[in-house]
This record gives sequence, C-alpha cells and structure tokens, in this order.
Amino acid sequence: MKTFVMKEIGRVGFMEKPVPHLGPGDALVRTTRALICTSDSHTVQGGIGPRENLTLGHEAVGVVDAVGSEVKDFQPGDRVLAGAITPDWGDLASQNGYPSQSGAPLGGFKFANSKDGVFAEFFHVNDADANLARIPDGIPDAAAVYCADMLSTGFMGAENGNIPMGGTVAVLAQGPVGLMVTAGARLCGAGLVIGVESVPSRQKLAQMYGADEVVDFTKEDVVERILELTDGQGVDTAVEALGADVTFQTAVKITKPGGTISNTGYFGEGEFVRIPRVEWGVGMADKTITTGLCPGGRLRMERLLRLLETSRVDPSHMTTHEFDFDDMERAFEVADKKLEDVVKVMISF
Repeated sequence: MKTFVMKEIGRVGFMEKPVPHLGPGDALVRTTRALICTSDSHTVQGGIGPRENLTLGHEAVGVVDAVGSEVKDFQPGDRVLAGAITPDWGDLASQNGYPSQSGAPLGGFKFANSKDGVFAEFFHVNDADANLARIPDGIPDAAAVYCADMLSTGFMGAENGNIPMGGTVAVLAQGPVGLMVTAGARLCGAGLVIGVESVPSRQKLAQMYGADEVVDFTKEDVVERILELTDGQGVDTAVEALGADVTFQTAVKITKPGGTISNTGYFGEGEFVRIPRVEWGVGMADKTITTGLCPGGRLRMERLLRLLETSRVDPSHMTTHEFDFDDMERAFEVADKKLEDVVKVMISF
C-alpha cells in the first residue's frame, strides 16, 4: 500500500509498505479522509525523537476492510471513525481513568508515534471494539474526521477548565484546537469567551464559534485588555492552545485566584516552561493547572459525533485546503509552513 512517511528528522515522502497484519481484536480500515495536524510537523521536526520511515498522521475516517476473529461490534463495510488516541483499555492506566497514558506517559498516542499512522491507503486499529465508532449516515466523512482530534482535544481544554456556568474564559490562540476550545467553552456554559488571535481569518472563525471578544496581541497588551474586560479580576478559566512559553505565562497572569489554567498546547520546543512567580501568588494563589492528552475511545467519539448529528457544532468551516492523497507532499508543505492562510488541510483518498 502507498504511505506518506517521516523518512528521518526533517524529511518526508511516499513509500510502499505491506498492508498491516491483524491480531484477534484489531481492525483494518480503508482510509477515506484524513487531516494534517501541527503535531505531525512537531514529529517531523524531532518532537518525539528520531523515527525512520514512520507513517505519519493520526486523524482519519474510513471503511472497515477486515476485522480480527474476536471483534464483535464491527464488520467490513462499516463507515468508522478512529480517535487519534487508541489506548489499550486493559492497561492499568486506563483502568485508573487515564487511558491516554496507557502503557507509558502519552502511551495512548500510538498513531505516528509508537506505530504507523493513518496517512496510508489502509490503517490498523488496535482494540477495535473499544477504539472505533460507527459514523451516523447523516454525517459526512469530511466533518466526522474532526472528531478524531480537534473536537476531542479542544473540548477537553474546556472540560478540564472547570468553567462555571456563566463564567469567564480566555482561549489563547485560535488555531484549530483553540477554535474548538472556544466552541466547547460556549457549550459548557461560559458567559464571556475571549479569544486571543492576530490572524484576521482566524479572528472571524473565533467569533463564529462563540468568542464574544477577540484580543489581537499585535495591537494591544493581552493581559491589560483581559483584565479590563473582566473588571480587573481575571478570568475563571484560561486555556493555553498554542504550546509556547510566553502564552503559558500569559495564561497564568490572566487567571483569577481560584481559577484554572487548562493546557492543551503541545510544547515542542525549549527545555522549560516558566510560571510567573508573582501572578502565581508565589505558589499560593489557588490557581489550578490542568493538562491532558486528546481523549480517545469509542464512547468519546460517539458523544462527539452526536454533537455533529444534532448541529451543536460544525467543524468543517475550519477546512481551508483540500488535496488528494497523491498530492500529499504539497499538502504537508502548506500545513507545515502555514502557507496561504491555512487553518486545516483535508486529504481525500
């Protein structure tokens, strides 16, 4: 089968690989749609260490081609979604309530990390009954694929933020994850949602997904403006959705005592992330820092699909570019280098 791989740090390209072998509980899915994620760029840049000929990608939907002998709930021909995180649900971390960490820190992150990813004509899903979800007939593949990561991660940022009903929320960065944090904050009952973003097209999307105010960090001081918008109190919840030291520090500064800093960002550079001492109350301001890795699993995916089915959110507005799989090298360049005002790149197989 044809695959798109990280050949080594800093270099990508196509290569032929065998179709994956199935174990008793596994499924083989023929890919129909996939999305390129900034995490793929981090991986190619060495964010998870050296990899050789690793198939990239972790956001995909498709049609079941074959299943192992012990798979009970899926059969060939089913149109399915696989979460970006595919835990081993029998693992102790999963049983302890942290399936994304199964086997090791971030161990539920298997696609394009500990095994080949989804940028291929077929992809392998472990523990298929627990990690696949059937896509309802009324939801197109091009919308369902967003549940794999963007909705799951973005909504996690809102959920982990302990947003009080009618509370104040700031979302730092309005890329695809940040946009879904914004949508999730509104769904969680936030009374004021503040987006931080400088790119005009992303500012418009932020407003469409529920931002009441958008602060442009190139034109005004973010901390001062957010304190002004919250009568000097700071927000109940600040969500870091970029993965940068300066953004994380800002999140701490704008969060009120007793509030929550929810981190969804992937910190792909630098050895340390700093916490501003004074604004942290020299360690005693009752500010909670929460972190998480994109939740996966069948139940999570089914709940997200339900939100699409009932028109609570439409992630397809984030698709700015579409390419065929044969044009993957150009597609990856556009996403990796943030060309042409890109937000999200869709791949058709």
